[in-house]
Amino acid sequence: MNVAIAGTEFPRTHYDSRGDVLYLNSEAWQGRSTNPLVSDEGHGVELDESGRLIAMTIVGARWWLERDGELRITLPAEQLTPRELAALGGSCALRVSEAELAPALKSAA
Repeated sequence: MNVAIAGTEFPRTHYDSRGDVLYLNSEAWQGRSTNPLVSDEGHGVELDESGRLIAMTIVGARWWLERDGELRITLPAEQLTPRELAALGGSCALRVSEAELAPALKSAA
């Protein structure tokens, strides 16, 4: 089951339903990144050297979806390089719909 966020495919997903934590890893993820970030909402985001998303840890995935109807991931703009910002499509605020996350969340249902 693939999940896509900001143009990145995450074929490796794991949802911990007890902790309501969703782990998303791209094919490029090798276990660690050079630039890990924490979003304003408390999600972990990892970028590669070119600024592309390679992994995410979504804390409270179902809770955010039930509360807001979508998942927001707001990255700290002051910590992003121009290259990273460009790789994210020019915005440090990402939005993900419930439909986009559904395949990963259903895997543990």
